[in-house]
Amino acid sequence: MSVEEERWGIVYVPRAGVSNTFKRWGQIKEYLDFREVEYDVVQSGGEGSIERITRMLIDSGHQTIVIVGGDEALNDAINAIMLSPREIRQNIRLGIVPNGIGNDFASFWGLDVDKYKQAIHNIIEHRTKKIDVGYCSYQEDGAERVRYFLMAVNIGLGAQAIRLSDICKRFGRKNPAYLLAIFSLFKERKQYKMRIKVNSEEINDRIMTICIGNSRGYGMTPSAVPYNGWLDLSVVYRPKIWQTIRGLYMILHNQFLNHEQVRPYRTKQIEILQADGTLTCIDGRTLNHTFPLKISLEPAVINFIIPPLPHGSV
Repeated sequence: MSVEEERWGIVYVPRAGVSNTFKRWGQIKEYLDFREVEYDVVQSGGEGSIERITRMLIDSGHQTIVIVGGDEALNDAINAIMLSPREIRQNIRLGIVPNGIGNDFASFWGLDVDKYKQAIHNIIEHRTKKIDVGYCSYQEDGAERVRYFLMAVNIGLGAQAIRLSDICKRFGRKNPAYLLAIFSLFKERKQYKMRIKVNSEEINDRIMTICIGNSRGYGMTPSAVPYNGWLDLSVVYRPKIWQTIRGLYMILHNQFLNHEQVRPYRTKQIEILQADGTLTCIDGRTLNHTFPLKISLEPAVINFIIPPLPHGSV
């Protein structure tokens, strides 16, 4: 095995809205050195840099890629890995040290942003699991494009709430604008004309939001897991105001599918033919596109480094 194959390739993504980001990296570096980890680190900077850095590390022979960042950074890394040749990609192991404003995928695996030492220990142990990766085919500027995702595609009000919450988090979660903005969106409960093909059914209706989850999808696809070869779809119709408050509670407690205005599906492919005036987010990142969208997944395609889990959890 070459030196590069043994060394970790680390992409460090400074955490937005945090003033002591260099102190944070200093703590992580100190622990890496204490554990005698061999690594090369590159700090991201600017739009598109994470994908470029990940490709550079892969091209230089690194087989353990570690993202010190959040959901959007992990999404960029996944897209770089998925565009690598299959014979190279199958030897890559992907790990994460949570460090973003959104860490939902890390949280799915029980990784806490404040417990970086545990995350590093897990990567040293190299316990991997092959996970599914979703993908979305779409048109942008007249060209056919594909974007991969680990968590979810959100269309409609849910996508607006995700983007708004990320913006507010950059100024700190305690900012009163955060809760006020999210509440105002759900109070509005705007509906959108959508046409969706799922399994043998075509849905043609006014819908508030949909979530296609490869994972828990910010609580909107709570039964989705990224290793069963299926996507979960939640179609959410406009609730009454009291049902909205109850729905927010159910999202926080993983009970969202029991809400009377939610229709759940499990499928391998979804086609969004129409969704007038909506916003689309992939793993929290806004997608510029035209409809239709075709959404499917590649099963067991990424070697993801996971922590030890209780028996029966996976």
